[in-house]
Amino acid sequence: MGILEAIVLGIVQGLTEFLPVSSSGHLVLFQNIFNSQGDMIFFDTMLHVGTLVAVLVVFWQDVVSILKKPVQKLTGLILVATVPAVVATLLFKDFFEGSFEGQYLGYGFIVTAILLVAAEWVEKRYQKRRNNVKYRDAVIMGCVQAVAIMPGISRSGSTLVGGLFSGIDRNLAARFSFLMSIPVILGSLVLQGYDLIKTGVGQIAVLPTIVGMLFAAVSGFLAIRFMLNLIRKKKLYGFAIYVGILGILVILDQTVFHLVF
Repeated sequence: MGILEAIVLGIVQGLTEFLPVSSSGHLVLFQNIFNSQGDMIFFDTMLHVGTLVAVLVVFWQDVVSILKKPVQKLTGLILVATVPAVVATLLFKDFFEGSFEGQYLGYGFIVTAILLVAAEWVEKRYQKRRNNVKYRDAVIMGCVQAVAIMPGISRSGSTLVGGLFSGIDRNLAARFSFLMSIPVILGSLVLQGYDLIKTGVGQIAVLPTIVGMLFAAVSGFLAIRFMLNLIRKKKLYGFAIYVGILGILVILDQTVFHLVF
């Protein structure tokens, strides 16, 4: 892997992890565009470390609060929201791993587009939105997060949609969605670490890996800040149009053109 490829993949991971467009879907897409060779588990793991750093930096006050007082409502909400993804991973591990080959990628992007449009439509029906997260909301957001394990379906987008469907304030839904990403990213690191132990690290491109991780951290930090500001003022239709068109292009390429897939 060259430095340029590592930079691009790092930026893609960092930006798309926190924008409602699917980071896993974009990584699958760009790795096919670059025709990335070899086992990418270690490199992907380090990119997730970069995005985890970004979340911890932005939400350091919430993280410190949880560490100082682990037994509190916020901790319980995050744990409840994490359970569906854990259960889905254990029950459908083979299916989700197989989906990373990209055969459902285009359809996943289109599902994300539909969810984003539906969220904006549903939000208009609420006269007043809540400024608190209930355990029921955490379950709903956790369930849609579990579905978003499949590449193409955005984790941040799906959880944000779940929050809006539940009647939560847009800004609060976005913040809680990002906090939900911490145990999910940690969980993916544990699973990828286990795979590395089984298969071995293999030949590591040290410099590209470090560069990719740094760019993932910086771009992830910027993406979180951007989304927190954007969600207060703008609608999600632009992201919906983007992933909808991208999904159609991926399906066309897979069935007709075969330029990337």
